[in-house]
Amino acid sequence: MTRAISLHQVSKSYTRGVRVVERLSLDIRPGEFLVLLGPSGCGKSTVLRMIAGLEDATEGEVRLDGEDAGDLPPSERDMAMVFQNFALYPSMTGRDNIGFPLRIETPGEDPRPRVDATARMLGIEDLLDRFPHQLSGGERQRVAMGRAIARHPSAFLMDEPLSNLDAKLRNHLRAEIASLTRELGVTTVYVTHDQAEALSLGDRVAVLRGGVLQQLGTPRTVYALPANVFVAAFIGTPRINLLRGLVRAPLDGAMTISLGKQYLPLREPWSVDQRLLRVQQGREVIVGLRSEAVRVAKPSEARPGEVAISGLVEHVEFQGHEVLVHFNTGSRPAFVPELEAPRPVRPAGRRRREGSLLDRLRDRRAALRAGPVVALDDPADADPARDDEIPPDGRLPGDLVVRTTPDFDLRHGMQVPLLVDLAHLFVFDQHGERISPAPARLPDLDE
Repeated sequence: MTRAISLHQVSKSYTRGVRVVERLSLDIRPGEFLVLLGPSGCGKSTVLRMIAGLEDATEGEVRLDGEDAGDLPPSERDMAMVFQNFALYPSMTGRDNIGFPLRIETPGEDPRPRVDATARMLGIEDLLDRFPHQLSGGERQRVAMGRAIARHPSAFLMDEPLSNLDAKLRNHLRAEIASLTRELGVTTVYVTHDQAEALSLGDRVAVLRGGVLQQLGTPRTVYALPANVFVAAFIGTPRINLLRGLVRAPLDGAMTISLGKQYLPLREPWSVDQRLLRVQQGREVIVGLRSEAVRVAKPSEARPGEVAISGLVEHVEFQGHEVLVHFNTGSRPAFVPELEAPRPVRPAGRRRREGSLLDRLRDRRAALRAGPVVALDDPADADPARDDEIPPDGRLPGDLVVRTTPDFDLRHGMQVPLLVDLAHLFVFDQHGERISPAPARLPDLDE
């Protein structure tokens, strides 16, 4: 039997009022594979533990098949968990690890038939008589999966089960998990920070940020119609290009989105989304362009709906089947703080320490927490534009990444014509909410 899982306005707070989950509501259908996706610390594992009964919700209800499960202990929820660290007993063989929960649940029943059947399903018969220290990481995770499957639970709860494995093995086991859960038809809640796992495994994906649900939808929907800047930036490889823009929509002239040194003309006849952008006249917006929305081509080769810009090649990443080209278009990038790893930039002026030596010694405890106490002089001759030219740590130069084929011989310093497909243009307001395509008028992509 598989089961429905519902969370109704669930919140979780720890000591000192630290809120890790905020009013989360989810309805997980029987047999559905739901992925909880988000960066580290967003509360996704806490949600999983509340479903399992390992943690109590501070507010709200967790319901199983429509019944409040607040007083139901983990042992009576009929759920099997698969963990990141495998959680195998080192003194037991693979057979004993798989059979252990069966012996606990039904002491008088011989677990061997179910263990053998599970091993055949997973193709791990040769691992049954080996101990965990004799197994590779992938083999340990298969045994851990076998332990969960052998119980015939009503739901699987998986907490980043593949994150400790290498990339090749992750891809292989990802396909196995998808096949097994589809074959068994068991409700599955899967936690990951890996968007590739989320998009390839989930029937639906719930994106979390700081304990708050940002978007819930099919993999196709959250990729093609991100609800906000965070979802757009978190999902997609390479990361979506986010540029600061300004909408110019004079009553007697053409509507454009200025990107600084260049602009995107919105030519008539305007689509409904483009007409709705008129209300943003004179306002700053964030323009989102995925790498496939821009191509290297001359203006004369433009297709309907494409507009021309140009870019200076700053960096070329050859990846075999494709090339990622980083262009400088003179635009100002926009960043999502949680997804960046900024470093302190070298100051234009000289450094000076605040306070006397005695003052610094008195504040030693604060200094140990916050690092060196440093203030920057404000030099009169500093160039205010220099900060924009220094990218965050780990970010390659340029403001626009374009995916292309190895056929193009592009080198650093080349000025290259580009065509932008306006059909794949996202526009977000200053708060990060998507305003184009307009959320209110869009049908579900999966209808």
